[in-house]
Amino acid sequence: MSTDDGQFEGMDWLRAELEDALDEDYELEISEPALSMELRKIYKRRHPDTLDRRAYFEALLTLQAELIKLQDWVEHTGEKIAVIFEGRDAAGKGGVIKRITQRLNPRVCRVIALSKPSERERTQWYFQRYVPHLPAGGEIVLFDRSWYNRSGVERVMGFASPDQVEQFFQDVPEFERMLVRSGIRLIKYWFSITDEEQQLRFLMRIHDPLKQWKLSPMDLQSRVRWEAYTKAKEETLARTNTPEAPWFIVEANDKKRARLNCIHHLLDQIPYEEVSHEPIGLPDRIFNPDYERETLPPELHVPKRY
Repeated sequence: MSTDDGQFEGMDWLRAELEDALDEDYELEISEPALSMELRKIYKRRHPDTLDRRAYFEALLTLQAELIKLQDWVEHTGEKIAVIFEGRDAAGKGGVIKRITQRLNPRVCRVIALSKPSERERTQWYFQRYVPHLPAGGEIVLFDRSWYNRSGVERVMGFASPDQVEQFFQDVPEFERMLVRSGIRLIKYWFSITDEEQQLRFLMRIHDPLKQWKLSPMDLQSRVRWEAYTKAKEETLARTNTPEAPWFIVEANDKKRARLNCIHHLLDQIPYEEVSHEPIGLPDRIFNPDYERETLPPELHVPKRY
């Protein structure tokens, strides 16, 4: 990070944003059903040293302010940044991606989460469907899973043959070197959690109707095939950790610390600087004394139910 972490303490914007963030967090907590709340109590007992809620949000908001500076710098310089988020199901990839993008311009920072390949895509060069989503100048792209599906879920679930997996391992280091040579800053994160932690997070999703959509048949199979996924992860990290595109492992059993550590590390990887802007002033409204605002028909209005 280019700025001292303590710089923002005491600023009015931080206090205001902190109040909103705390309110939103409380709303999410009270919306969860009773069984999920009981599971949350168990979860908290397993994480007795978890970060204080206020301290967490204060650190998060400070990091998000730095992310906005990074965004401005990327736009100003035309930099191209691609960040890969991999790891087991329920490891927290989506949570950190949400916090990164929360206050950024979606035209600059976008998330790519591809579904399973179509029949046509299955006949293409394996990397082909990912290439159109790579960043152009002035863009940040976050891959919520990536081409590493081949050495992960496709390998474990039998969607790719051993020959295809081996070809992937042969190709991916050079593919990533090509990306780096083209000017893309490629950063790869692997979110790591324990067997017990994943089980608890799955149970919380199963019993929370607001989170059940996050569970797919493939996610449930990942519990059955934990050891197969472990072997796939170990070989992936061993064979694709290169000087040009190294892996960074995020210890993710503690969600809050994982988010903060990952965002802080991401900012440290990029030599961004604050971009100066012209002061913004609100222009005077043009007032026409002859203009009369029309009354729109009532049926166009959304009913005031609250």
